[in-house]
Amino acid sequence: MRTRNLLAALAAATLAATGTANANGPRQHACSASVAIDSFSDALDKTTYDGAYVGNLSALAVDRDGSLAALSDRSTLFRLDARGPAGAVTLPGDLDSEGLAVDRDGTRLVTSETEPSVRRYSREGKLLEQLPVPGALKVAPAGRATANQTFEGLTLLPGGRTLLASMEYALAGDAPGTVRFQTWTRDHGRFRLGAQYAYRTDDPGLGVPEVQATPDGRLLVLERGFEAGVGNTVHLGLADPRHATDTSRVEHLTGQPGVRPMGKTRLADLADCPTLGATARQPQPNPLLDNIEGMTVTGGGREGLRVLLVSDDNQNPAQTTRLYRLRVRLS
Repeated sequence: MRTRNLLAALAAATLAATGTANANGPRQHACSASVAIDSFSDALDKTTYDGAYVGNLSALAVDRDGSLAALSDRSTLFRLDARGPAGAVTLPGDLDSEGLAVDRDGTRLVTSETEPSVRRYSREGKLLEQLPVPGALKVAPAGRATANQTFEGLTLLPGGRTLLASMEYALAGDAPGTVRFQTWTRDHGRFRLGAQYAYRTDDPGLGVPEVQATPDGRLLVLERGFEAGVGNTVHLGLADPRHATDTSRVEHLTGQPGVRPMGKTRLADLADCPTLGATARQPQPNPLLDNIEGMTVTGGGREGLRVLLVSDDNQNPAQTTRLYRLRVRLS
């Protein structure tokens, strides 16, 4: 089933649930001057497929055939079509799977924040390769990263020669809110370690759960935080690695005047989106929000990029597995 059919089904489900129509294009449901929300769907919430819980979703990717892949942090890869889950493969190993990219040959590149790692799998879930990881990015005591705060986002840049993973939070010795993005460059069919860049979140308390390349080589960056009794903060930004310092040989990113982080622009605070009739099971600044963790670009045109988000419900009855359709206009 093609991705556009899945998205059409999501839109139809949302209209049925909310009674809302987006007849006037992206400005009808504006979250900001650059971002609009078309619809959302809770159709996957608290469902199962072939005995597997369809939740804990941490990443999305468009497959080579146009279908949609969704990854749970329990290392199950789901295939989604317009009716919902249509396949599931569980990856081997004790992983906390967070990021997903589909390579040009259809193999799956997956991050785990346990060590952290980046692994390549066949469509059937067979481990094919494990990419090298810089020592500093490994979880202490092997490196300077904190457990459960490592590789979250993963994306292939246009052309497929460069792979990029985003750390969720800062390394020990780096300023809070300054996270590292690691790249690998394809060399004779294999990925070798490449440049590394610094990225500063809007607030030191926010982490980076996902990053996706745009057609012009910039990066859509999702920033997220949570405060009990208040709810989630979710920002969407645009980062540009051009002219940024390669930090792969910079031990600490605190007090380094010669280090130039990636240029960035905040595109939207998703708390400013219209609610579209959404409800929340816990306090939220906007009931539309939840623990949004996955993102993929599904297409683009004159009206901007079409972007799909998903929230990770942590298999928690107070949270929701929710899909969101956005349009993002880049300047």
